[in-house]
Amino acid sequence: MTSDAPPTDDSSDPVLAAAAATGQPFDVVACDPGLADTAAFCEAYGYGLDQSANAIVVVGKSEPRRYVACLVLATTRLDVNGAVRKRLGVKKASFASADETIEITGMQIGGVTPYGLPDGLPLWIDARVMEVAEVIVGGGSRNRKLLVPPASLAALPDAEVVDGLAKDPG
Repeated sequence: MTSDAPPTDDSSDPVLAAAAATGQPFDVVACDPGLADTAAFCEAYGYGLDQSANAIVVVGKSEPRRYVACLVLATTRLDVNGAVRKRLGVKKASFASADETIEITGMQIGGVTPYGLPDGLPLWIDARVMEVAEVIVGGGSRNRKLLVPPASLAALPDAEVVDGLAKDPG
C-alpha cells in the first residue's frame, strides 16, 4: 500500500495516522511475524541492512527513570553507554526490557516504530539515518514495516537528529 494521504480512519491505527501526519509518502510492507527481526526481514524480503533502521527504547537508570526512543541504522550500533547516557544526563543507561518497551510504546520488539510513540517520549535519530534515500522501519506490529523517506522521521513530534548517536560495529 502506498499512501500520499492519510488513511481513511486515522483513529483506528495511530502508527499509520502518525506517518500520514508528516505529510510524506510511505509504503506499508507486509511481513511474516516470524521474520520481523531486522536481519531475518532484510534477508527474506530483499532489503539491505544499510537501508533498515531499528527503533530502540533506552532507559536512564536514575530516579525518576527517563526513557528515550532511538533510531539507528541496522549496520551500526547504538552508543548507549556514551552518547545516549550523556544526552540523558544519567550515570547509567541500558536497553529497556521487552516488557518495559511494550508498556511504554504498546509495541513488541521487532515491531517498534518511531511512528505513534507516546507524547513526550523523545525520539533521537542517528544522523546517518538521514543519509539514505528511503529507510525501512518497524510498523507498530511484527506483521508490517514502513518504508519512508528520512524527512518523514525528522518531521515526527519530539524527534531530533543527533550526530554520533550510533557507532560502527566492532
